[in-house]
Amino acid sequence: MPKITIAIDGFSSTGKSTVAKQLAKHLGYVYVDTGAMYRSVTYYAMENGLINDDGFNVKGLIHQLPKIKISFKFNKSVGFAEVYLNGINIEKKIRTLEVSGFVSKVAAISEVRHKLVEQQQEMGKNKGVVMDGRDIGTVVFPKADLKLFMTASAETRAKRRYDELINRGDEVKYEDVIKNVQERDYLDSNREDSPLFKAKDAIEIDNSNMTLEEQFDKLLNLVKMTLEAIE
Repeated sequence: MPKITIAIDGFSSTGKSTVAKQLAKHLGYVYVDTGAMYRSVTYYAMENGLINDDGFNVKGLIHQLPKIKISFKFNKSVGFAEVYLNGINIEKKIRTLEVSGFVSKVAAISEVRHKLVEQQQEMGKNKGVVMDGRDIGTVVFPKADLKLFMTASAETRAKRRYDELINRGDEVKYEDVIKNVQERDYLDSNREDSPLFKAKDAIEIDNSNMTLEEQFDKLLNLVKMTLEAIE
């Protein structure tokens, strides 16, 4: 059976990573969480005093990009690959609301995007990959075999994100979460370099009222149709 490249784009907190992991596991494909890569650079910038509420030292971050090494290692106990920054597991540390608050600003830097897009294209050069992010079907893999664009209302996405953070033990307010979601939507869609938008040949999936099972079944059916069309 031939292998394909699956590109999943969409707004924050639409469940892209969840369904991408499910598909990759079911198909035996490599899963790449590009959002984790941008979060990792953001975490590095925060830890090194390059970005905070008072400002963003863009030149400083660009200068230090060669020092940033991102990798993924599969963890059998959780069933997916976790992200490592310079050899240290930071999977949990990059999922905070604080990192979420800065990641769109970091991702808007052309030098950051160039560095990470090169790595992402290298990861998917042999196909058999499921990759999710903001510009996978438009920039990273414009010729992907299957392009999906995930969306849902801001309120639905904020509630999902809020529940996720609360269940993890974080102390957050829903008002702060929905503000973060709306701000990220605006920044992701209006940045100069590779803004978020639906590719012309992408299939839009509004999962506002879908269960995880319904979503997986729908996307798996689209994968099967794509594979049949290739064969």
